[in-house]
Amino acid sequence: MTSYKQEKDLTLIAWPISRLGEGIAALAHKSGLSGQIPAVPSNIPVTLEDAGIESWGRWLEAVVSPLGLEVEPVSLLYTEVSRFIRRSGPALLYLPGDDGPRFLAVLKSTRRYAYLLALDMNVHRVEVELIRSVLCQELETPLLPVVGQILEDAGVPDFRRPSAQAAILREQLSMSQIQGGWLLRLSPGANLWQQMRCSRLHRPLLVLLGANIAQQMLQLLAWWVVGRGTLSGYFDWAWLWAWALILLTAIPFQMLMTNAQSTFSIGTGGLFKQRLLYGILQLDPVQIRHQGAGQFLGRVMESEAVELLALGGGLTAILAVVQLTVAACVLVLGAGGWWHVLLLLLWTLVSLFLSWRYYRHSRSWTVAYRDMTNDLVERMVGHRTRLAQEDYEHWHDAEDQALDRYLKLSEKLDRIGIQLNAFIPRGWITLGLLGISYVFLLEPDSWAALAISLGGVMLASQALNSLVLGTQSVVGALTAWKQVTPIFQAAASPSAPQSLDYVLASEFRPQVGNKGQTVAGARPLLIARELDFRYRDYGHTVLKSCNLHIREGECLLVEGPSGGGKSTLASILAGLRSANSGLLLLWGFDQQTLGLPEWRRRVVVAPQFHENHVFTETFAFNLLMGRQWPPTPQDLADAEVICRELGLGDLLDRMPSGFQQMVGESGWRLSHGERSRLYIARALLQPADLIVLDESFGALDPENLYLALRCVLNRAPTLLVIAHP
Repeated sequence: MTSYKQEKDLTLIAWPISRLGEGIAALAHKSGLSGQIPAVPSNIPVTLEDAGIESWGRWLEAVVSPLGLEVEPVSLLYTEVSRFIRRSGPALLYLPGDDGPRFLAVLKSTRRYAYLLALDMNVHRVEVELIRSVLCQELETPLLPVVGQILEDAGVPDFRRPSAQAAILREQLSMSQIQGGWLLRLSPGANLWQQMRCSRLHRPLLVLLGANIAQQMLQLLAWWVVGRGTLSGYFDWAWLWAWALILLTAIPFQMLMTNAQSTFSIGTGGLFKQRLLYGILQLDPVQIRHQGAGQFLGRVMESEAVELLALGGGLTAILAVVQLTVAACVLVLGAGGWWHVLLLLLWTLVSLFLSWRYYRHSRSWTVAYRDMTNDLVERMVGHRTRLAQEDYEHWHDAEDQALDRYLKLSEKLDRIGIQLNAFIPRGWITLGLLGISYVFLLEPDSWAALAISLGGVMLASQALNSLVLGTQSVVGALTAWKQVTPIFQAAASPSAPQSLDYVLASEFRPQVGNKGQTVAGARPLLIARELDFRYRDYGHTVLKSCNLHIREGECLLVEGPSGGGKSTLASILAGLRSANSGLLLLWGFDQQTLGLPEWRRRVVVAPQFHENHVFTETFAFNLLMGRQWPPTPQDLADAEVICRELGLGDLLDRMPSGFQQMVGESGWRLSHGERSRLYIARALLQPADLIVLDESFGALDPENLYLALRCVLNRAPTLLVIAHP
């Protein structure tokens, strides 16, 4: 392994942009994210070499997405560069240079060194500070002469100048940003076990099992020491000191178990939550459109239950199996022998049978509990409507029946739970003692074997108690899993890979003039031919033989009566629904070629008011959720300009915290017209090719309508407005 200590040496191992595809493939293979070298384009297209780092990132995203990987662009503050390098890997770091941009392929990093993959496929060790100085060179170079002159005028000694210079540069450049490059990682939808392996979560699990086995052995040794000292017929301080030392030795193993269990639980829980969040974004809008707030809240509650119960109870059950195995080994050596082990096995099967009954009743109880929760939330959401329109005499219909059913199911579940928690451990102690009772009759002199059997019985009782607790938690997790399964599986649903040709075309398409004026010779942006759509397989046809041709820069108005299919057409164009038949193309590519995420980024729709939402977050989040987060100062500046053009300047001035004001149901109160303009601003702030506004101007007064129309016509690259006649 070669160590590099000079700045010029890094260019020898950096990847040129012409081999960026080959570099990302080799990095994925060497880092273990891909079992074999991925078959990706070896060279980046010539047309992208001068396009900029954002375009390179989009090309890389299209390259790695079919492999189940993703690249995350990283923009760093000057003060964060060193810490990022120490924690990065696998990653591509952007290395600017006079002979063109190059990239460092980081496999892994430590506090002092980063291990880089070079063009010759060898791994080289490089100091982190050397990489930091190269990445920050463009920012530091203009300031170095001035800082040097200041230090010289101040009379700072030579041996103090490096630290003083670094402190001044940190102060001056603390808010400056550096294009760091991209992190390479598995997609959240990848196999969970593979993600755990790449996150090295198997290590704390093995440590946990090993420490538990060691602790069990120390516990047996402590029992042996106490038994040996007791059965020897006289008291010896040496045995007492040996017993105390063994107990003290077990303390570090207990601490190691606690630390390993925490590391494993936190890491696995993080991966699980990440997958669920990713799965929520992958859900088909049509499948969840009919679900209410209560059902969504139930899924959130159940997902939390799955994580807590599965991790805690699962580990407890695994450790209980280890304890049962150790107890069986002890019982073999005791007076009961294999007959005693057979009794333990049968009693374990009894406990599993009761756990199965507990699972069956738990499912029924959970359904009743979930129905009551959903009903309660839906009633709370619609409480104001009920106050105004529903007869108060019918507010509590069927509540008594639901409560009575819930109480009966709770009683059954609690009865089985009591049997598990009380009958299994205590019943085993009784059965275990009966299993060695014959020793008193046939072999009264086998006191050592009797002591071993008694120890095995107590150890098995402790293990069965842990097994019961673990299985109850696992049962709760399995019951909650039914609600979480659709989200978990949605994360793994395959998405069509983005076309590399489309990436090229989208980066170099013609420009569109102001106010919706089409540039001469503009290409067709969206083409719809013979679209048919019905909500059910044999239902009424909402759209039939629909044709639409939109060119760049055009502003189109779609009018029609209520129920005529205008909103359905908007949802199909935006990729929220799929037509039953027909052809739909964007820039000449269909949805299967581009993939739904990219299609929805390029065609942005502001749905009707009742289908759009203001989230209980900051005003800036609600505006910029279609861009990167956290936002850059430029993002906030663009948002303020558009808001003021839409007539929302007074709202911004009224809100105490401005863009950081919390809005939504529990935050700042927005009027109907203000929410409508927020939705328009949210659509305009997204980097879209086509913006579809579905009845977005219906709630505006004439003055604000004029402002909104002028802003939309000036800023929308291509516009489709849906309205009533």
